[in-house]
Amino acid sequence: MLRYRAEFDAEVTFADGGDLNARRFQVDVPHADVTEAEITARLVDLLAPRPVERARLSGVRVFGEPHVPHQRPISRTRFVELSHVIRDGLTTCPGLPAPQLRQHLTRSESRDRYAPGTEFVIDRITMVGNTGTYVDSPFHRYPDGTDLAGLPLERLAEVPAVVVHAIGGPRGVTAETLAGVDVAGRAVLLHTGGDRHWATKEYVTDAPYLTREGAQDLVDRGAAVVGIDAVNIDDIAAPARGERPAHSLLLAAGIPIVEHLTNLAVLPVHGARFTAVPPRIAGFGSFPVRAYATVPAEEPHDRAHSAGWQPGGHA
Repeated sequence: MLRYRAEFDAEVTFADGGDLNARRFQVDVPHADVTEAEITARLVDLLAPRPVERARLSGVRVFGEPHVPHQRPISRTRFVELSHVIRDGLTTCPGLPAPQLRQHLTRSESRDRYAPGTEFVIDRITMVGNTGTYVDSPFHRYPDGTDLAGLPLERLAEVPAVVVHAIGGPRGVTAETLAGVDVAGRAVLLHTGGDRHWATKEYVTDAPYLTREGAQDLVDRGAAVVGIDAVNIDDIAAPARGERPAHSLLLAAGIPIVEHLTNLAVLPVHGARFTAVPPRIAGFGSFPVRAYATVPAEEPHDRAHSAGWQPGGHA
């Protein structure tokens, strides 16, 4: 499809004083048969609100050129991996079976089924839902709760995130720790540093967790989803081993929980968006996710600007 433009020289006198001389000026026009009067009117419109007293055009040429739709600029975004890798024999939670990765159909077996030179592998995995980095739906805790298939995407995809740095304090993340943090409608990511012990026996020893009061605070203030980089969002150490107040409160309020996150240290406190979406499995409470965050990329000139740099000056 063509768009049409007019090119011309112009001499313009303004009613409030001053004049303008332009060479090879171009304006968009509606069709190839546009008149010089219509082109002049288009020029006057473009010069508004300056009042034009007289406009004279010369060397008018109308031409067509291919119309290229306007493309939105590519956004500068980087992705941050927040999931652990699932491997054969991986221990996620002590006492739960490790995943078994096998081949249902090997490449050599597939060669008899396809044309020469064509082969495939079909993999099989046997595991519990609580493997690797996973999401808990309300069905994990409550028989009438929402299962994986019913989790709304807006709770788990591109959710504005806030990172709560809770390293160096008590093991339990409290309501006091969360005070002043805007959690409404956000993915609240608890950075405890517990992931540094991933896949070791220390991972479950004195592990960080979210306290009952902290969980209630997140429920009361409308968090969308809550994640933690530790073995459990509840305290699994004695004497609280069997209690699960954080799970109970959050999942009763329809707030999904993502456990066993990693790499939260590299995220900004604000500005990231969090995604941790499981497959749509009915009648299932927990399942691994590929959790990640999108963060606006920072270019060198962004850092210079934020540091107060100005051309010809010093920060």
